[in-house]
Amino acid sequence: MSATRSAAPPTRPPAGPGLRPSGVPGGSTLLRHLTWAAVAALALLVVSYQLEPFRSFQLATVAAYLCATAGLTVLTGLNGQLSLGHGALMATGAYTVALCQTAFADRGITGGWVLPVSLGAAILTTVAVGAVVGVAAARLRGPYLAGVTLAVAVVVPALTVTFDGVFNGEQGLSVPVDPPPAALGLDFPYERWQLWVAGSASLLALLLLGNLVRSRFGRTFRAVRDDEVAARLAGIHVARTQVLAFVVSAACAGLGGALLAVLAQSASPGAFSLTLSLFLVMAVVVGGLGSLAGAFWGAVLLVALPDLTHTLTERLALSPAMAQRLEGNLPLAIFGITLVVVMIAAPGGVQGLLSRLARPLLARRPSRRS
Repeated sequence: MSATRSAAPPTRPPAGPGLRPSGVPGGSTLLRHLTWAAVAALALLVVSYQLEPFRSFQLATVAAYLCATAGLTVLTGLNGQLSLGHGALMATGAYTVALCQTAFADRGITGGWVLPVSLGAAILTTVAVGAVVGVAAARLRGPYLAGVTLAVAVVVPALTVTFDGVFNGEQGLSVPVDPPPAALGLDFPYERWQLWVAGSASLLALLLLGNLVRSRFGRTFRAVRDDEVAARLAGIHVARTQVLAFVVSAACAGLGGALLAVLAQSASPGAFSLTLSLFLVMAVVVGGLGSLAGAFWGAVLLVALPDLTHTLTERLALSPAMAQRLEGNLPLAIFGITLVVVMIAAPGGVQGLLSRLARPLLARRPSRRS
C-alpha cells in the first residue's frame, strides 16, 4: 500500500540585504537618505541662526571640505585606489568657478542662477580632468598609481603659474559673488548665506553619494577593491569601474574646490598645494576610511587643525618669523601624530571608534520581530 505524502506549502526565499520580502529591491534606502538630508538641513538652518559670523564661515568651510573628503572616501575606501592629487582636482574646480564668475561679472550678468551654473561648470571640468587621470590610473597599481596622482598634484598648480596671463600667477583670480538675496533683508549676515550655499551643496553631494554607495555601482566598487580577479571572473569590468570611481571622486573634489573659492572669493595656487592633497588622505584615514560619516570627521579636522595651531602660536611668546614658520609646519606634525595615535588606538578611525562605543547601547534595545 503506497503512502501518500502531503504537499508542503511553497516557501518564499529569504530576503537578502537591500531586498523586500518579495525579492524586489528595497525602495526605503532613498527615502531614508532623503529623511536624513531633510533633518540635517533643518539642523543646519537652526544652527546658522545661533552661530557667530566667523563660526558660520568655519562651518561652511567644513561643508566645502566634506565634498572632497567624501569623494576621496568613495575612491580610496570603497574602490581601493590611492590618490595623492585631489588637491589639484580641487584647484581645477576653484579656477573654473573663478573664470566663470569673472566672465559673468564682466558682462553684467547677475541672478540667482549664476552661481549654480558656475558650480556646475566646475564639476564638469573636473570630471573631464578626472576621467583622463582615471584612465591612466586604471592601468597602474600601488606606488605607480600614487606617483601619477602625485605628479598631478604638482603639475596643476605649476600650470597656473606658467600661464599667468590666464590664471594671474601666484596672485590667483578673484571670485566675484553676488550678495545674499534682498528678500532676506539688508542686515542678513553674509557668512550665514555662505553657510547655506555650502551646506546645501554638500548635503546634495552626500545624498547622491549615499545612494550610489548602496546601489549596484557601490557593490561593484567594493568587489573590485576586495579582489580584482574574482570581480573580473564575476563579469565586472574592472578598468571601467575604477575609472567611474575616479570620475565620481573628481566631481566631488571639484565641487569642494569651487565652494572653497566662493567662500574665500579667490582662487590661488597656494591654497591647493601638495600639502592639501596629503591632508585630505590623512583626514579620510583618521575620520574612518570607507565611511561617509568618517569623511565628515575628517573635514572637521581639516578646519579645526589650523585654528588650533594658530591659537597655540598666539599663546607662545615667539618672534613673527618663528610663529609663521611654526604655523606652516605644526599642522602637518599634529596631523601625523594624530594619524599614528588613531591607527594604534582605533584602526577604524574616529567613526569606527564611535561605532564600537555605540554598539553595546544598540544591543540593549529590544529586537523587533520581523
